[in-house]
Amino acid sequence: MQKDFNFYSVIIGTELLNGRRKDAHFSFLNEQLLKRGWTHKASFVIEDDTNLMKNIFRLIKADKTSVMFCFGGIGATPDDYTRQIAAEVFTDGQTEYHEKAKELIIKQFKDEAYPHRIEMAHLPINAKLLKNVVNNVPGFYLENRFFFTPGFPTMSQSMIIEALDKYYKKNDIEKFRLTLTAICGENDLIDIMKKISNEVELSSLPKIIDNKRKVVLSLSSKDKKKLDDDFSMFTLFLDKQKIEYELKDVD
Repeated sequence: MQKDFNFYSVIIGTELLNGRRKDAHFSFLNEQLLKRGWTHKASFVIEDDTNLMKNIFRLIKADKTSVMFCFGGIGATPDDYTRQIAAEVFTDGQTEYHEKAKELIIKQFKDEAYPHRIEMAHLPINAKLLKNVVNNVPGFYLENRFFFTPGFPTMSQSMIIEALDKYYKKNDIEKFRLTLTAICGENDLIDIMKKISNEVELSSLPKIIDNKRKVVLSLSSKDKKKLDDDFSMFTLFLDKQKIEYELKDVD
């Protein structure tokens, strides 16, 4: 039976937070996940801070069903900490010069691979490689679920596709969703919201359309019966209160 996974993205780059660059990683990864029936559990955009990186990685590692895509910090400059921190968190500090990564870097840069670029082959022990279609300097991954890619979208995007196609091609766990728009305020529905089953996810989005308060309620679950029961609880309540609603998301 297929497991359900929690997908995380960690986007490392002080230049994103200070406005010098715009992030393109989240939208691309999110689109690729949704195409395959997966969703993000969380996404972090963080500065190049080793303690913060370590804490985020440990948080994600503690989730036994986590899959992480990390962007940035795997180059050869002094502010590229990701390889080091990944080793500390995921391989008890054990590292090695990955022979295939060394071969690729030397082939790409010849004599200029030394003394600095070759350090990009110094990886956490037992790392596997992700192909770099731009300059052959690979990304890497651990345990088939922790993926580390460059900060450049032109390099990382093909690595995302490679990883997902290899290990997380499609979510075969079906999830059901029912949606309605009620012509009332959220406050009118809070008591009934509290009765939702733990297995059913609730999304409540208030809107004002044509000077009328409306609430878009969306319920989803892997358990179709519980979803149907909880959705019926809402519609029966709305009927009893004579609150108008439509069985869709009204713009």
